[in-house]
Amino acid sequence: MQLYNTLSAEERAQLIDEAGKQRLTLSFYAYAKITDPKKFRDELFIAWNALDALGRIYVAHEGINAQISIPAENLDAFRDTLEVYDFMKGIRLNVAIDQDDHSFLKLTIKVRHKIVADGLNDDTFDVTNKGIHLKAQEFNNLLEDPNTIVVDFRNHYESEVGHFEGAITPDVETFRESLPIINEQLQDFKEDKNLLMYCTGGIRCEKASAYFKHQGFKNVYQLEGGIIEYTRQIKEEDIPSKFIGKNFVFDHRLGERITDDIVSQCHQCGKPCDNHTNCENEGCHLLFIQCDDCKAAMENCCSTECLDIIHLPLAEQVQLRKGIQVGNKIFRKGKSDVLKFKKSGDLPNKPLAKAETKNIHKKINTKKVLIGKAEHYYTKSKIAQFLIENAELSVGDQVLIAGPTTGEQKYTITTLFANGSACETAKEGDQITFEIPFRIRLSDKLYKMLG
Repeated sequence: MQLYNTLSAEERAQLIDEAGKQRLTLSFYAYAKITDPKKFRDELFIAWNALDALGRIYVAHEGINAQISIPAENLDAFRDTLEVYDFMKGIRLNVAIDQDDHSFLKLTIKVRHKIVADGLNDDTFDVTNKGIHLKAQEFNNLLEDPNTIVVDFRNHYESEVGHFEGAITPDVETFRESLPIINEQLQDFKEDKNLLMYCTGGIRCEKASAYFKHQGFKNVYQLEGGIIEYTRQIKEEDIPSKFIGKNFVFDHRLGERITDDIVSQCHQCGKPCDNHTNCENEGCHLLFIQCDDCKAAMENCCSTECLDIIHLPLAEQVQLRKGIQVGNKIFRKGKSDVLKFKKSGDLPNKPLAKAETKNIHKKINTKKVLIGKAEHYYTKSKIAQFLIENAELSVGDQVLIAGPTTGEQKYTITTLFANGSACETAKEGDQITFEIPFRIRLSDKLYKMLG
């Protein structure tokens, strides 16, 4: 009975590409009394692993919080696994705006003390006594009421790249920090103001709305399904968007564009930008906003110190990381002193620029054929190495390099080496190398563009 992952992220990415099946990224949550979270966790893993589900899920005595990627053909079967439990019958699944087959590459289900850490120790607090749910148009209507106060219950790095017009956006890194801050700030408005709140998918607001009702606020409302569901409704019903910018998401995409407004700036140069990245140095892994120019110049790094480190031999990098947390175990969200423009949240609550339409969709919709896979990247010389498994590749051909971290990058071959010798054309079975201005990963695929 398998209760753990047996494949690495790179191996899983390869299998997904080879399967060629469309996957759906979705999220859902439910507050409920779960007597045995460990048993519940194991049941879910067995059922979802059989459906090739991947994602990040937290379960606790108070309920479940899930972000999932599944093959589209398994959606009905996945719903059936939820219907087994009374508290998840008919549950709403928030489907992502932009689909990406590599949004998750492992199935991780963890048992936590709470599905949303709130820092509260109050046995009289009933999380199920929540505020009134509002659909998109109702939310827009209440936003226009002068007696409404709207609060963003996400963290600063989320609201920084996108938010509702006129929202209070607390400068916090965790949900638990925002509750006492907002409670103190709004003490004088318990009776006569509409307290309107939102978050990504609704789970944080569900708890926040119950908390503020418990604190004595009379008119408490929340956006049903969060920003994700709001976006679906405004598109289907042709409703004007009161949300501006991007919706931050917690998978490798790091954001879904809602409008073409850019409301934040590159943390390194100050140029209007709303693209998050994680520092390439695994010993840092800082999450920050970085424009394409700085990304190229700094090679995805947040500082010159980190840039120097990634050019060291791997053994030296590993030695430097000994005894410290690395990679995604680090919780550092744009709070480094090396970032000169890290306070985008202090900017006026209005767009700084417009995103180019061509950048709204990350997928490059051009005909292509898979011809090989990545084998190595030489950081000092910026040389990429691939194995050609299909067709031919020649100098002058345009290629697409795609992967879960690299994204999708186009490049035109100007020089080409096959099996160590310069050539004009490489054939199936050749090991090729060529210089490239961006870093590649072992999970990346090499495509030849056909048009």
